[in-house]
Amino acid sequence: MKKNQIDFITLGCSKNLVDSEKLMKQFEANGYKCTHDSKNPQGEIAVINTCGFIGDAKEESINTILEFAEAKENGRLRKLFVMGCLSQRYRDELEKEIPQVDKYYGKFDYKQLLSDLGKAEIPACNGQRVLTTPHHYAYIKISEGCDRHCAYCAIPLITGHHVSRPKSEILDEVRELVTGGVKEFQIIAQELTFYGTDIDGKQHIADLVSDMADIPGVKWIRLHYAYPTNFPFELLEVMRLKDNVCKYLDIALQHISDNMLSAMRRHITKSETYELIEHIRKEVPGIHLRTTLMVGFPGESDEDFDELMEFVRWARFERMGAFAYSEEEGTYSAMHYEDNVNDEIKQKRLDTLMALQQDISSEIAASKVGKVFKVIVDRKEGDYYIGRTEFSSPEVDPEVLIPAVEKQLHVGRFYNVRITDAEEFDLYGTVV
Repeated sequence: MKKNQIDFITLGCSKNLVDSEKLMKQFEANGYKCTHDSKNPQGEIAVINTCGFIGDAKEESINTILEFAEAKENGRLRKLFVMGCLSQRYRDELEKEIPQVDKYYGKFDYKQLLSDLGKAEIPACNGQRVLTTPHHYAYIKISEGCDRHCAYCAIPLITGHHVSRPKSEILDEVRELVTGGVKEFQIIAQELTFYGTDIDGKQHIADLVSDMADIPGVKWIRLHYAYPTNFPFELLEVMRLKDNVCKYLDIALQHISDNMLSAMRRHITKSETYELIEHIRKEVPGIHLRTTLMVGFPGESDEDFDELMEFVRWARFERMGAFAYSEEEGTYSAMHYEDNVNDEIKQKRLDTLMALQQDISSEIAASKVGKVFKVIVDRKEGDYYIGRTEFSSPEVDPEVLIPAVEKQLHVGRFYNVRITDAEEFDLYGTVV
């Protein structure tokens, strides 16, 4: 057990990761050594940043807490703290069920942990972070909360109303990170396109991204978690005109049948969704779209699912994830609908949908063979350097493997790479 060492464990999304990084900065300024997601945690204090989005994520969070609670009981840990979405929502229950945790914090009061350990928040470090990602990329969180009350989603119950960060604060953060060597920025929020509406009623995501792109040293900007309803089309112009805004958009669509979209309270129709995809592809040629779809929502019929399959065949998403509906207490669907699609059917539909996407992904990957792409190198692993094109976000999208025997490459640098081979999830290439 290492004195004055704190092990941080972050579960769930990159938005949680940013919170962990900010808290780590405060602790390091207070004289602690911090590790993140260590395979062999040895600190005297552990902080677990939890996810509470869906059943599997909640289960992972609880299992992690129990694992560290056992370490504390066995004398391998002096203090254990839990923060994040799960404890924001279920603090009372967790305090009763797992009392070995010294204190639970929510999503927004976690800085109180400093004073609870007898330390003070250091104002000079506010907004600063200890990057847990490779030094050349970072996540930028532009807002908290969500005002889209989709029927199945518990996130507004956890995070509250949408609150945009001031633009000047975001741009200052980007400038500071550039000074520290960051070249690539993943822009994240619960709902990107809503940015600014709580300030003056207007969507300002296009202005924000445009101003970010004008900062010297910003090489790539990638956009995550857009919403299809009332999509701000001016964002597409920024993407088309600014070379450093990646032609990549993560936009969760969830379903396509009018029956499901209405029941899910998505406030968009099937025809509007088709038009949106057509418009995006026309305005930004070559764009790679990532989406998330859901199967097994209450009332989903065979016909609804057939429509979804047909949509995926038509849209040919470059990146797609899917999950089976899981009822979340307190949500509109939990209170108003019966979870009436059995688990076997949910799983079968999920497998069928993902098998279709697998074929599409393989064809899209194969079409890249022989072409040259700008690639950033993330790391060296075994006999390969591992990099990404502008069409791939870290950790979730296909990577480019470059044989390490050819020449020495540098992590965090860009290279022109000719794709020589393609597998379903990875590309292989050589530096031109």
